[in-house]
Amino acid sequence: MTNWLPVPLFIFTVVALIIVDERRKPGDGRNRRWVAVWKPLSSVLVILVAGLSLTLTGPRDTTYTALIIVGLVFSLAGDVLLIFPSSRAFMAGLVAFLCAHLIYIAAFMHLQISRELGSNKEAELLAAVVLAILAAGVYSLLRPKLGKMGLPVMVYMGAISVMMHRALAVAFVYQGAPQMPLLIVAGALLFYLSDGILAVNRFRLEGQMPHGSLLCLSTYYTGQLLLALSVAAFAL
Repeated sequence: MTNWLPVPLFIFTVVALIIVDERRKPGDGRNRRWVAVWKPLSSVLVILVAGLSLTLTGPRDTTYTALIIVGLVFSLAGDVLLIFPSSRAFMAGLVAFLCAHLIYIAAFMHLQISRELGSNKEAELLAAVVLAILAAGVYSLLRPKLGKMGLPVMVYMGAISVMMHRALAVAFVYQGAPQMPLLIVAGALLFYLSDGILAVNRFRLEGQMPHGSLLCLSTYYTGQLLLALSVAAFAL
């Protein structure tokens, strides 16, 4: 499948990025020159994976594909902005990723509505309660260290929780190829976890989490790749 062609190079760039970040000594800043190479390149390759799905024969949902690609582009913007150390750049990156989550929410809702899948209200309610408890727990852990970032982080956590919820909502009722809901839920979950790891490491542990880069980057990029691959997993 042609959409898999960028994956080996993608694995190389992500591993290179993790190695660059993991080799930092405690208290050292990031090697921004190399991060500025490997991080955007990794994100561009994920976008290419999604884009190449348009070259495949067989069924596809062009609206879902377009939404996922737009979400990946916003994530690329967030990746670039988070390279810089300033609080202004961090806030701009947060906004870019917030937009990515909103686009992913729209993509998952599109699947549920366009295919008339209906909903599993009991399962969705349970998922909403669990995600709300998790968000409240993480926020209470971070709150003493957030300062002026309290409200932005709260809004962001709400958005990523809704994104995770809508991915689960699709999986609860999806009819078709089983790989589709698996890719969506696994991709959303890994993105969800990566943001949690990043938040705890930045605000609670002040960047001193052991192997924080490995944990955050591996979950983030794997999640993005799975979402990119989901656009080619249709059985209409």
